[in-house]
Amino acid sequence: MTGQKVRLAADLAAFASRIGHEFQRPELLVRAVTHSSISSATRPSNERLEFLGDRVLGLTVATALFKADGTAPEGQLAPRFNALVRQETCADVAREIGLGEVLKLGRSEMLSGGRRKEALLGDAMEAVIAAVYLDAGFDAARDVILRLWGPRIAASAVIETRDAKSSLQEWAQARGLPPPSYIETGREGPDHQPVFTVEARLENGQSATGRAKGKRAAEQAAARALLDRMEQDVQD
Repeated sequence: MTGQKVRLAADLAAFASRIGHEFQRPELLVRAVTHSSISSATRPSNERLEFLGDRVLGLTVATALFKADGTAPEGQLAPRFNALVRQETCADVAREIGLGEVLKLGRSEMLSGGRRKEALLGDAMEAVIAAVYLDAGFDAARDVILRLWGPRIAASAVIETRDAKSSLQEWAQARGLPPPSYIETGREGPDHQPVFTVEARLENGQSATGRAKGKRAAEQAAARALLDRMEQDVQD
């Protein structure tokens, strides 16, 4: 085994430890972290696993939400579910466990910052879930998902069902303004755990910034800050 393969095996073993699953078939994990930019006839990409992992994640999260709140109607459960399984959330989880560090990418994708791309990280996270499922069955995959998504699932019941970005867009539209724009103004921290600063800006010149782990969370924080500022201006 070459030095590069030894390092890859060690990195993947450390990653498996972070998600709490020891693979009996480590080749499944290798496939889950292989992007199409480096795939070949003998080295398949993670795209098929992504398809499967999306379904395993959806069933697990839907079941967890159903059990966590025995009184919530479908109209409340659906937006919570959508927020938990959306690509941005998958990417946030991927960053927390350092998935970007072990991705196998083609040179061009690597040079363009592929390890930090939201879509790429989200897809790979779903592929990893499928790899666990194929390696050890649904219970093992469910346990990994609940471990990684647990705090988000627990918090979802107390989070507003309408997010701040939607509320801000409706506020703008009601006043004949175009939708707000969101501009990334800063990024700090390591690649696997970045902290984003985003500015929410309206065409009328009003703006506010938000800071969070994950770009979408920072956008939400900026939208909420702008809504709060406008509410305060009305009270004053």
